[in-house]
Amino acid sequence: MSERACFPGPTRAIRYVERYLRTREPRGVMSSLTTLVQALGIAYASGISPYATVALAGIANRMGWIDTLPGALGAVSHPLVIAIASVLTVVEFLATLIPGVASVWETIHTAIRPPAAAALAVLTAWHGDPALITAAALLGGGLGFATHATKLGLRYTIDTSPEPVTNGVANVAELSVVATIAYAVWHHPYITLAVALVVLVLLALLVRTIWRAARRAIRGFREAPATETSNSA
Repeated sequence: MSERACFPGPTRAIRYVERYLRTREPRGVMSSLTTLVQALGIAYASGISPYATVALAGIANRMGWIDTLPGALGAVSHPLVIAIASVLTVVEFLATLIPGVASVWETIHTAIRPPAAAALAVLTAWHGDPALITAAALLGGGLGFATHATKLGLRYTIDTSPEPVTNGVANVAELSVVATIAYAVWHHPYITLAVALVVLVLLALLVRTIWRAARRAIRGFREAPATETSNSA
């Protein structure tokens, strides 16, 4: 066998490398995109409750329902982390059952949930490209704020009711959403995030409609005494 056959020239070697990169690049792009979508799903859930998100994702991982959590997010499966997150989830559930206290709790968490959403998104994309990590932080924090703001508007409305039943129903519904996302985003990331975003838009429109109706009712209540006074005069 000739030396040329055993050792291809530089041009041929470069072609081999280019062909390899062309076959590998789309897969790498799709993998990065999937990781980003999963990071946004976790950020979405964290905007509802970072404690429940961490606890449920960690439990699902330890139970084998999720094979491997990406990036550095595997830290949530540590028993101590699960225990702390579970305790905080219970505290949050009980606090938001009490009218008045629920609104205060939700208001305080405006400073907690968006940063937590960004942090969990970063952990999800941690071993990826720096650009991917940056995008996960920015988009995750923004999406976490959007879900929290929508939840805040709904909880303010629900908290006007003096009984804890509606608060309890809302808590169960929120935990169901978080549990669904914390499990499904690893198996069907694109479908899960798409459905979650549609639900978020619908809830935001619902909150807007409720608050507009409330303002009209308050305006009509204030104008009624003035109309009665002018008629009596």
